[in-house]
Amino acid sequence: MHPSQAYTIWTNASFPESVEKRLRDALGGHRLIVAKQTSTSNLVGSPADPALAEAQIAFGQPDAEQLLELTGVRWVHLTSAGYTAYDREDLKEVFRSRSAVLTTSSGVYDEPCAEHVFAMMMSLARQLPACLDEQRQSRAWSAAPIRRNSFLLRGQKAILFGYGEIAKRLVEILAPFDMEIVGVRRRPKGDEPVPILSHEQADEWLGQADHVLNILPANTSTQGYFNKQRLSRMKSEAVFYNIGRGNTVDQDALVDLLNRSKIAAAYLDVTSPEPLPADHPLWNARNCFITPHSAGGFREEMESLVQHFLENLERFQQNNPLRNRVI
Repeated sequence: MHPSQAYTIWTNASFPESVEKRLRDALGGHRLIVAKQTSTSNLVGSPADPALAEAQIAFGQPDAEQLLELTGVRWVHLTSAGYTAYDREDLKEVFRSRSAVLTTSSGVYDEPCAEHVFAMMMSLARQLPACLDEQRQSRAWSAAPIRRNSFLLRGQKAILFGYGEIAKRLVEILAPFDMEIVGVRRRPKGDEPVPILSHEQADEWLGQADHVLNILPANTSTQGYFNKQRLSRMKSEAVFYNIGRGNTVDQDALVDLLNRSKIAAAYLDVTSPEPLPADHPLWNARNCFITPHSAGGFREEMESLVQHFLENLERFQQNNPLRNRVI
C-alpha cells in the first residue's frame, strides 16, 4: 500500500460524538462511512450493509457472509478481542486468496481482562465476597471462619487454557506471587515464559491446579470443552474462572459440582446464554460469582479502540506488520 493512497473506511461502531470526531479528524484524506445500523456493543454483529461494498477497510463487526462476496475489502479490523464469527475456513480461504487481512483489538482488552481475573483471584483469596454478603445481610462479624478460609496466592498453582494476549498479561501480573503457572495452547510458539502443555498433558495437570482459568475462544473444537469429565478432574479446593466464552463450559455440570462442594468456587464473566436469565441455576449455585461480560470494560475503552485502529492504519499504509493479526 502507498502511504498517500486514500481509503474508504466503513464502521458500524457507535462511538461517543467526541470519539467519532477524533477518528474523523485523524483520518485526514481517508473517507469514513457509517453503517445504517450501528451498535455500542462489540459483542453484537452487524447485518449486511450496502455501504460496506464501497469500502476497502472495515472497522467494527461486519457481517461475515457479506465479506465473502466483497472483493474490494482489503482489511477488516474488529472492535473485539474475539473473532468467533470470522473463525471459519471458507472466510480464511477467501481472505488468503485475496491477500486480505483480519485483525482484532486484543491489544485493547488484554489489560482490563487480565486485571479483572486478578481482582477475582485476590477477592476470593481474601474472602471479600463472604465479607460483602455478611455486611449486606447478617452483620455477624465472623472473623474466625473468614480468617480460616482466607488463603495466599503465593506458591499456588494455576493453569491457563488459551494462551493469547490476556494470558500473557495475566502471567506478568502474577509474577510477584511466585506461583507455578502453566499454559495450554493449540500451537505453542516456543517463546512463552511459562511451560505450555498439550491438551492431554493438561488433563493430567488439572488435578494439581488451585486455579483453572478458561480463556478459550468459541469454535468447533472448544464447544463444551470443560465437560463434566474434565471439570471433575479438578480438586475440591480449586477455583474455576471463565473469561473465554460461555459455550465452552457444561454449565449444568459446573452447577452440580459447585453445589456438591466438588469445586471450591467459580468466577464467570461469560455465560451461555447472555444475558443470563434471572432464573438460571448459575445465579444461586454455591460460591458462583458472576459479572455481566464486563471484564474488558474500562473508562477509556472507546478511545483506546480508535487509537488501536489508527496505529494499525498507519502500519497498513506503510506495508508494515499489523498488530493482533489473525488472518
